[in-house]
Amino acid sequence: MEEIIVTSWNDLNERLYQDSWMPDIRRHRSHFAFRGLSTASYPLETTLARLRGDPGRLEGHLLRNFRKYAHQNVIERDSLWNWLALAQHHHLPTRLLDWTYSPYVALHFATAETEKSNLDGVVWCVDFVAVRKLLPKILAGELDREGADVFTVEMLTRVAGSLATFDSLSDESFAAFIEPPSLDDRIVNQFALFSVLSNSRASFEDWLVLHPDLVRKVIIPSGLKWEVRDKLDQANISERVLFPGLDGLSQWLKRHYSYRD
Repeated sequence: MEEIIVTSWNDLNERLYQDSWMPDIRRHRSHFAFRGLSTASYPLETTLARLRGDPGRLEGHLLRNFRKYAHQNVIERDSLWNWLALAQHHHLPTRLLDWTYSPYVALHFATAETEKSNLDGVVWCVDFVAVRKLLPKILAGELDREGADVFTVEMLTRVAGSLATFDSLSDESFAAFIEPPSLDDRIVNQFALFSVLSNSRASFEDWLVLHPDLVRKVIIPSGLKWEVRDKLDQANISERVLFPGLDGLSQWLKRHYSYRD
């Protein structure tokens, strides 16, 4: 697994947009998904795994009760993948991990917690086009039919209407990326997508260790974090935009008017 420690703002930009040139269409179109964490040592761990119980057992209970108690009018279609995306969006522990197509949105999450500015941050970069090549045949076929590299919830529903069906598509763990429905402005503004593994007990980081050519870790040294943070705010990448509403506005203003130690 490639690990890169950047030395400047310019170096950081070069690394995040590395390999984005597509010669066949003569455009810059990155095929990486990005996930920013405020502490480089944090694992790629799902909220379901953080419960520390048996994820396989807890997952069914959580989703069943979420669907039971949530209002029916909060979701357009009664499909497992719609419910799973909605649950993740509202912070229910699930097997999904949050990612973004935007390297700058990932940088926001790596630098937003200024109380952790003394710690190195990280942006994980995963090649979702290469991940696609490792999918079971039936899933890859669905993407081929749609001419896509990542799934929508409708596409997954057609080939795997339940998590049990999804998990049974291969004897070995595999990963897929999903674009969630546009549930609200937060998902749209964050240019969001999710990753999902075919085993709720498996670790995505451990899975990537088995496929090191799919991933690189861009480490942001603590001494660079404030510069990155200030330049993101200047570029209008802040809570005010990524979390539309008064809560996001208040978070941005609090940091904007805070003194740096």
